[in-house]
Amino acid sequence: MFLYYPSIRRKITLGYFLGIIAIIGLSIFTLVELWYIEKKIHFGEIVTEFFDATLEMRRFEKNFFLYKKIEDYNETILYLEKALDILNKNSKDYKNLTISVDVDKLKDNLNQYRLLMKQFSILRNTEDDKRLSLVENAIREKGKEIINFAENISKVERLRIQVMLNTIRKFIIISILSFSIIGIVVGQILSRMIVKPLKNIETMMDEISKGKLKKITNISKDRELISLTQAFNKMLYELDLRQKHLVQSEKLASLGTLISGVAHELNNPLSNISSSCQILIEEFDDIDDKFKKELLSQIDEQTDKAKNIVKSLLEFSRDKKFKREYLQLSKIIEETKQLLKGEIPTRITVNIDVPDEITVFADKQRIQQAFLNLIKNAIESIDNEGTVSIKAYKHILKSNIDELCDYTKEQGNCTGECPIKTDTINIEIRDTGNGISPDILPKIFDPFFTTKEVGKGVGLGLYIVQEIIHEHDGCIGVCSEIGKGTTFLIRFPVREQI
Repeated sequence: MFLYYPSIRRKITLGYFLGIIAIIGLSIFTLVELWYIEKKIHFGEIVTEFFDATLEMRRFEKNFFLYKKIEDYNETILYLEKALDILNKNSKDYKNLTISVDVDKLKDNLNQYRLLMKQFSILRNTEDDKRLSLVENAIREKGKEIINFAENISKVERLRIQVMLNTIRKFIIISILSFSIIGIVVGQILSRMIVKPLKNIETMMDEISKGKLKKITNISKDRELISLTQAFNKMLYELDLRQKHLVQSEKLASLGTLISGVAHELNNPLSNISSSCQILIEEFDDIDDKFKKELLSQIDEQTDKAKNIVKSLLEFSRDKKFKREYLQLSKIIEETKQLLKGEIPTRITVNIDVPDEITVFADKQRIQQAFLNLIKNAIESIDNEGTVSIKAYKHILKSNIDELCDYTKEQGNCTGECPIKTDTINIEIRDTGNGISPDILPKIFDPFFTTKEVGKGVGLGLYIVQEIIHEHDGCIGVCSEIGKGTTFLIRFPVREQI
């Protein structure tokens, strides 16, 4: 079945298209309004021209009444014809301003005005003053009606133009406000749809940069973000796989350094077995059964000892699937010490203070790898006589408020993150060695960081230790002082055995 996934590109393109459509729509509306205003202004000029024509008509009318010259009559008729021509050509527009009856009445008034003017022109040379006066009054009344109508039309047209300009002004203000609000809304929507998922991915990547190799969940349906998430998760898988290879490589490297010590440890029981066997072979007939039994018991005891050494070495070197179980911590520490016995000089004392009842929920092989690296580093840091102390105890959280230990921040000669949020099993590995310089201390958990000479280390020991501790939901911090030694603190959450 075809699955449709939206994309950031499509959303942005859609946003652009909507913006362009809105701008085009606004532009078309503005052009239409401008065209309409232009038309209205043009009609306003026609209205003004009509009004001016009627005013000129009345002016020459008065001159004609006063001087009774035929030229004034002709001018009056000329402007009357001009007014009628304007009215006839723009009759439809005039009717939009007022009712059709008024426009028709105006035409009738102009025609009657013309007839009255013609009648007055004929009567002007007669002595019938009474009739002439009646015609003159009629002309004045018609002229007044025409002027009033023209003036009203002019006022109405100006008012309509003013209303239109006010409407456009309001529309522009509303458009600006609307575009501003739409811009804010679109910005928020884009932030939710694009920026927020990217910010969440950035937060997850920041967590990954701190060593928490946790897959990024799909937090968006956008194709680009899905592809990014899948590619990043694939990279994390490859990184996790290579990290496991690094752990195994470091383990084999540690195994190489342990071989000489283990060979020495195996040599003692094998020598005892050889001596007992030699005695039995040479003096078998001369010794009593009790002594024979004692020699055989020694052989059996030394064989078990050698077998346990080989078993510990095999368990440490074998690449097994990660499997957590409840382990007796004191036993793990003792076995780790046994593996390192050949590496411990006689001038260094290793003290272990781990109660038998303390257990940890861990993978035996990995946790032993972490302890081996830490104890080995502690031994190597002591040049002269010194002590390595391994202590474990249960820490009970005394309040609901998170307590923070001295290892929380890079402050002075401490580094690492190890906050207390629940009851924990605390493990301290303390040495009286040279200590770590404050400028180097913050970098000790970085991969491939080492202060050893080329060929004597690749700088993965403490990095792998930190990864193993995090893998077990624990944390690790360290404090060190030049000339006084170093203390590593490991914390595991308490998990009661069911």
